[in-house]
Amino acid sequence: MTGSRRALAFGRAAAILRRVDGPILDIRNLSKTYKGGTTALDGVDLSIRKGEIFALLGPNGAGKTTLIGAVCGLLRPSGGTIEAFGLDVQRHWRQVRRRIGLVPQELSFDMFARVDHSVNFSRGMFGFPPNAARIEEVLRSLSLWDKREAKIRELSGGMKRRVMIAKALSHEPELLFLDEPTAGVDVELRRDMWKQIGALRDKGTTIILTTHYIEEAQEMADRVGVINKGRLLLVDDKAAIMAQLGRSEARITLTSPISALPASLAGYPVSLEDEGRSVVYRGGDGKGKREAAEVIKAVVAAGIGFDGIVTKESTLEDIFVDLVEGREGAAA
Repeated sequence: MTGSRRALAFGRAAAILRRVDGPILDIRNLSKTYKGGTTALDGVDLSIRKGEIFALLGPNGAGKTTLIGAVCGLLRPSGGTIEAFGLDVQRHWRQVRRRIGLVPQELSFDMFARVDHSVNFSRGMFGFPPNAARIEEVLRSLSLWDKREAKIRELSGGMKRRVMIAKALSHEPELLFLDEPTAGVDVELRRDMWKQIGALRDKGTTIILTTHYIEEAQEMADRVGVINKGRLLLVDDKAAIMAQLGRSEARITLTSPISALPASLAGYPVSLEDEGRSVVYRGGDGKGKREAAEVIKAVVAAGIGFDGIVTKESTLEDIFVDLVEGREGAAA
């Protein structure tokens, strides 16, 4: 084999290796500006790992649905690149779309169609042959089997949402987008849905979701991204986000008021509140719990009596709100 042929073969092998070992979705410098000048996406970079659940959080109008639409081929980006499964989405749209499932925010059905017919039709839309066993598996997994012959218009809002998920799963996608999947769903149905989403991840399906229920993202997602005004502000593992940006508070209620804090607390972010009746620690940056414990020890060592301690750790929702509001304030 000549040198040029060897180089070409090596290049092909390297490309195949990147497709196997690289991210299942790789977005680079993605932008979208609508007619009229509204910027929905502004230089977004994002890589999604195979088999993870990734939660994309952001306020209304932040760009979440636009990002999903760009990946799924529902709109054309103004700039940037999107690769899914190692393929350029714009150049290989049909091959890519067959491997993606999408549950959009808006319910869209033929309301007079039967549940099983609607799900089977969706499978055919992606070029897959009929598969009664697959349709039954999907409907049973979403507790829809008993409703398979019902007209969609006869279902509750939560059951219609399940049908949307069934349609998205009918062709066995490797990458599944869930845009506000539990919107309008009662608590019981929401829990069942999350069990099914966890089961899908266990089978190897990669899941990207947007949700207003941030506690769900905190419980289910492997990684979290925060987007606002078209810009991705943060992407990291949940544990890393909580460690780096989480805040801790310890409120120590004293048995008797004091007029000043002891010198041993000078190096800590503490304040004297409630007319000297409370010592309050507020800190974070990954060291809040440790410092709170040190503050309590310092109060004891100073001989200050107390009769109550209340501690609080920030949630992912607290971090999300602080991050979005802080960025908005900085931009202003």
